[in-house]
Amino acid sequence: MIPLLLTLGLAAQFQVTGLRETTPEPHQTDDPAIWLNKKDPAKSLIFGTVKMAAPDGAIAVYNLQGARLQRIPNVDRPNNIDVAYGFRLGNRTIDIAVVTERNKNRLRVFEIVPGFGLKDLAALPVFDQPMGIGLYTRKSDNALFAVLSRKTGPSGSYLFQYQIAAANGAITATKVRAFGTYSGTKEIEAVAIDHEREHIYYSDEGAGIRKYHANPAHPEASKELALFATTGWTGDREGIAIYKDFIVATDQQHPDSEFHVFHRDTLKEISKFRIGADTTDGIEISANGLFIAMNDSRHNFILANLVLKK
Repeated sequence: MIPLLLTLGLAAQFQVTGLRETTPEPHQTDDPAIWLNKKDPAKSLIFGTVKMAAPDGAIAVYNLQGARLQRIPNVDRPNNIDVAYGFRLGNRTIDIAVVTERNKNRLRVFEIVPGFGLKDLAALPVFDQPMGIGLYTRKSDNALFAVLSRKTGPSGSYLFQYQIAAANGAITATKVRAFGTYSGTKEIEAVAIDHEREHIYYSDEGAGIRKYHANPAHPEASKELALFATTGWTGDREGIAIYKDFIVATDQQHPDSEFHVFHRDTLKEISKFRIGADTTDGIEISANGLFIAMNDSRHNFILANLVLKK
């Protein structure tokens, strides 16, 4: 446990309470994801990547108090992780977690098993050095897509989007488009999906946050919809998460990263806060306001509750 630390900017929309930490890992962590147990929310799970080459690379599973329940070792530099609900596999409908395995140039797909953790399902080849991932389920037909960033790439096609599907018991990843403006500074890692409005946000680390349509069949799928978060940053633009009417993005700093809050409609910055997380990469926010931030100094994740001010 760590003491409560609360720093909010002007026009703040959040109160930040209930800080706690996950069990420290032996090596550097990177990105968290949250799986909501819809039948029993108290038994929801947190997943986190341990960003090392095999055999030290791993995926850790925690409960909501931060205790580690499972550790999947020998994953070759897992970078980012995301969760999708209602994936159809044969005659079953399951929830899955998908991880970018950077040194193997592939995705690892895991079934989320309530009361247990993760069960390995498949390894899917993608492009070289995948890093960021955002899973998107299209509203019109429930098709599942993975939007991936990578270590390096050209402007206009830096990100790839793959459709994830299952047939005859096998899971496949089929490329459906390449897109994404890139400033040429730093790199692109963090990807987040606005599921309600079907938009993609990604961090062009040295330039800003960019917005696109998530549906690859949208008539303006190749058009950049916005570039924001271009000023007022000290470090790299890293993790992104969407919560209610807000977009939260990481300003990576040592020893205390700052989190900028933007309104989802106007994309104007309205607030910022800190929770004592060091050199933060990935973040995530659940539907009920559980905020998770990677913390480099202790190789773990810091958890906090975001409460909307009335």
